[in-house]
Amino acid sequence: MARSYRELLVWQKAKTLAVHAYRFSEKFPRAETYGLTSQIRRAAVSVASNIAEGQGRLTRGEFVHFLGQARGSLLELDTQLEIALDLNYLNAEQQQEMAQEAYQVLGLLNRLIESLRSKPAERSSAPEGVKR
Repeated sequence: MARSYRELLVWQKAKTLAVHAYRFSEKFPRAETYGLTSQIRRAAVSVASNIAEGQGRLTRGEFVHFLGQARGSLLELDTQLEIALDLNYLNAEQQQEMAQEAYQVLGLLNRLIESLRSKPAERSSAPEGVKR
């Protein structure tokens, strides 16, 4: 397992996705500053942030929980990008680029979650002389 979330490919791809979400949403109408623009940016940042927070937790179960949160935020972002396309805030090429990045992150998240769930249970290491 990675020693830092920064070593995780899924975190690296999620961070890139967040940067792209910020760049693409810069051109949204000013009226959307506190609406769809903010929602897209928060959801995108949430994906990478939840991966990092989960990796920093103490147990594998907590990590999986936060990866699930990241997955939810990713699907939220995907929905918001579809809405932005329907409103013509994004063109089809931009939306497709973001959707492909999101799909790649989703696949990485799903594989990491499955990997963590399939590992044998963690054994607690009690101090010497302490019964488990």
